[in-house]
Amino acid sequence: MTIHTKHLFATGLLAMGLAFTSCDDFLSDVPKGQKIPESYADFEAFLRAEYGNHRLDPGQAVILDNDRYVTNSYMNYYPLWAANFIWDETADRIALNKSDETTYYATYQGISSFNLIIEHGPSLTQCTEAQRDELVAQARVLRAMNYFHLVNYYADTYEAATASLKGGVPVITSANVGAAYTQPSVQEVYDFMLKDLTESYNALPVQAATMLHPNKAVADAMLARVYLMMGNYNDALKHANQALAFNDALYDWTALYAQMEELVLDPANYTAITAPNGFDYCENYNFRHGSSSNSSTITHIPLHRAADFEEGDARYLLQWKYYNAGAEQYMRGMTRGFHNQGGMLTVEAWLIKAECLARTGKVTEAMDCLNRVRETRILEEYYQPLTAATEAEALPLIIRTKRNELILTMVPFCDARRLNAEGKYPVTFSKEYNGQRISLSAKSHLWTFPFPQGALENKGNGNIVQNVEK
Repeated sequence: MTIHTKHLFATGLLAMGLAFTSCDDFLSDVPKGQKIPESYADFEAFLRAEYGNHRLDPGQAVILDNDRYVTNSYMNYYPLWAANFIWDETADRIALNKSDETTYYATYQGISSFNLIIEHGPSLTQCTEAQRDELVAQARVLRAMNYFHLVNYYADTYEAATASLKGGVPVITSANVGAAYTQPSVQEVYDFMLKDLTESYNALPVQAATMLHPNKAVADAMLARVYLMMGNYNDALKHANQALAFNDALYDWTALYAQMEELVLDPANYTAITAPNGFDYCENYNFRHGSSSNSSTITHIPLHRAADFEEGDARYLLQWKYYNAGAEQYMRGMTRGFHNQGGMLTVEAWLIKAECLARTGKVTEAMDCLNRVRETRILEEYYQPLTAATEAEALPLIIRTKRNELILTMVPFCDARRLNAEGKYPVTFSKEYNGQRISLSAKSHLWTFPFPQGALENKGNGNIVQNVEK
């Protein structure tokens, strides 16, 4: 077992109670034939551990907003999945959340590794001071991304007037076993993320070593996301523009459709299509895994979710196809490979820019941004530029495209939460289920997920208070 693998194994186990891997204790026990990590190369390897440290699993979020299809067998076997998929407000999700804890533990496992780098960065050997600073800065960006994931999953939505009164998520800044931690307010968690992102910015490179290593564009894109969530449209626009100045590329899905049209149009041909959105996807700022941490077929989606896509959306047509399984019908995933469902993408920066322009009175410019994205997605025979005269006309069009573009990530869920909290453009869902019309309201408590039972029962050196009753 390598020193790198041993570290990941240890963090995976000890994260179960927020008792993160102790660098000091771990490093004092050196296996035969191994060495103590102390050099830049030793710690930089943690950022290359994509399966252990670069997974942001959206978990129940994509089930709640019905971005993911849940089969009847899964509904029967996983009652928590069923409760969220059919929006059962009577379910005690706290009691049910004993078997679906990956989102929590995988995200904190990454934080543990990033804390290890941040703590030991100043003393790394065999490198320059600039290399040390860059590595620590990259770890801080990734830590901020992980905390954004957690606070928007397990805590109430950010609202400026109440954020300092709402319970956030456990924040730990040490990798030592037994390190104390706190559960600050939502406002304090956001302040912590902004501090990590802004203070690390100058030390970040313009061009990073790999797609796993954040650069300045990643920090800008993430800052745009955070500020948008806070309703700070001017700063969100500023950072979206800065990210797009580094990379504004959009992949032409209509060109790929032209190559694969025969397969797409054959209703009986379910041959997998190689996903173009892996590590070398031109829209990547950085790459991080989502619900799957390996090469796999993209998740199936419900029929009613498919209806939300624009007619002629080449990206949708390439990735899903109608499938009849007898008692069940759904849109079967067609692309196989790596899918960047946890990293930052240019298309998100474009659509953040579009929303911020609309929010600040520049509606025509907002629609130009939106249509620039759509030109690379909507087949020529269906494409018509969308127009809007007001913010109220523009926002639903922008949000619809963004929800479709970032399906199976946390972003549509986070957007729905902030729009619901704002109240101007609330997001509600409805569908037919077992012959009845069911719905998920903008005010439902289901928009906040409970901490897993394992975290509450194994609290480590701190305390965790649930943010939702059930």
